[in-house]
Amino acid sequence: METHKSNYSKFLLLWAGELISAVGGGLTSFGLGVYVFQRTGSTASMALVTLLAFLPTFLLSVPAGVLADRHDRRLLMMIGDGFSALGILYILICMVRGEAALYQICIGVFISSIFSALLEPSYRATVTDLLTKEEYSRASGMVSIAGSAKYLISPILAGILLAASDIRLLLIIDICTFFPTVIAAAVVKKEIAVKAAERRESFMESLKQGFEAVTGRRGILLLITASALITFFMGTFQILARPVILDLADSVVLGVGETVCALGMLVSGVFLGVKGIRRGYGAILSISLFVAGIGMAGFGIFENIIGICLFGFTFFAMLPIANNCLDYLVRTNIPDELQGRAWGLIGFISQIGYVVAYAAAGVAADGVASQLQISVGRGAAAIIVAAGALLSLTALLLYAMKSVRMLERKSHDKESDLE
Repeated sequence: METHKSNYSKFLLLWAGELISAVGGGLTSFGLGVYVFQRTGSTASMALVTLLAFLPTFLLSVPAGVLADRHDRRLLMMIGDGFSALGILYILICMVRGEAALYQICIGVFISSIFSALLEPSYRATVTDLLTKEEYSRASGMVSIAGSAKYLISPILAGILLAASDIRLLLIIDICTFFPTVIAAAVVKKEIAVKAAERRESFMESLKQGFEAVTGRRGILLLITASALITFFMGTFQILARPVILDLADSVVLGVGETVCALGMLVSGVFLGVKGIRRGYGAILSISLFVAGIGMAGFGIFENIIGICLFGFTFFAMLPIANNCLDYLVRTNIPDELQGRAWGLIGFISQIGYVVAYAAAGVAADGVASQLQISVGRGAAAIIVAAGALLSLTALLLYAMKSVRMLERKSHDKESDLE
């Protein structure tokens, strides 16, 4: 049987750094969203900021994945996290001098996102470096908890801070949170040796190998393609949820409401961190996405904060479960030495849906509101209801794909061969 030394304590250190960074990033995201919406009254303007904050990460995910396999992954994480603070610092300087214009905010988030693009493939590949296969599912639950911090901790904290101060305080806190992340990556870098490649292939050859690793299995390709549709629906929800709540309440209630909804991620994330999932990944993936669609639809239908929080909780509770299943099915069917470049390509394909949603959802909500002569918030709610219904339909279609279900069987066969 193949042995693999567990480095779970090192993973926890790295995870703690990412948790702190996620909280800081969530403060900035919440603050800028409220700041732009209150000054423009347009969901399209909010969506534009989100799009420009996301676009560099999307476009650079593939080359960043190749770099993660060719260079020290921990060093790339340090560079990505550390220098991404520059864009936030630029926005802060603009606000200190007076109100930041929309174009200045867009420039700042764009700069920050360019460096952040280095982080994701290196972080995911480092998880593979540190852990055994038996620890993947538990670690995935922990990663989901860290990712949920921007929804769970940041909104209520940001709402309280905005009531006492202004957005500049949020930006300062975010800048400070980059330091623990860089320090954690530096410690792990010092203790984990860099794997030496037997030969140095060209950048394009590395890119080709990552492409072949993803497209070589029909099930993986179908799963990633389906995930692009899923991210479209989820991106639509992400863009339009705040206008729905702000149509009914102020930024403090928005912060509390987002935190209550995100408690769903904490509950399921803790469960996955303790128990994990042992079998039935394909079926559980489809069920969780189907229920998430129902949560989206209910979020848009209700016009009171209690109903919104209830269905929002349901939606967020399903996300770590779906991500856990997707992560396991893909991770266990791709060779370890190709993980970095493969995850870069996977991120590029699957996140196409976010780009489309960020570009179209705000404009669509404003258009519906204008056409039906309703508030911008209710226009956003109508789009969320439609997206939720389509997400549930996509989940049913995904369950019918035999090649996706076969991925779990192949990964089990691989594990049996190692015993």
